[in-house]
Amino acid sequence: MHNASDIIRTVSRHTLAYMLFSISEMFRNYDEFDPMDLLIVHAILNANVINVMNDPSLDEEFSSIHTVEPDTIKQGVSRAALSRFLSLPLETVRRRVAGLKRRKILAETKAGLIVTEQNAFKFGNNHELQKTNMLLLTKLLRDLKRAGINGPDDLSAAKVVVATKKAK
Repeated sequence: MHNASDIIRTVSRHTLAYMLFSISEMFRNYDEFDPMDLLIVHAILNANVINVMNDPSLDEEFSSIHTVEPDTIKQGVSRAALSRFLSLPLETVRRRVAGLKRRKILAETKAGLIVTEQNAFKFGNNHELQKTNMLLLTKLLRDLKRAGINGPDDLSAAKVVVATKKAK
């Protein structure tokens, strides 16, 4: 597959399926939560560990399924940043965060909001959800390989098309 449009469409189709399956599993694992609250919790979780993912030594230190990032190294995130990232009204984010703080899922630090290491719902440390994600990711990579996309080098033609469209 060398046509850039074909690559973009194929990757979009398969990654959308991966995202939808992942979200569905997240909702299934936490069925007592409102989907909007789950979206907010997982956006905060992601923000909390960006510094870990960007530091190879921290990424390795906390790579074990049995290791949880301590609250002290988590990067906080503001309500305003969450609002912008999720394209949600700030008041919606404020209201939802207040409820999640009451449930002791979120905590406020000087740097912003974090998902607490000790939360009773195992957000950030749900082994079943992590294992399911591995299965879904394996399926995504297998499907992309079957479509002729073996790695990032196979996306170079599509990158040129995307860059050209952004420049216009």
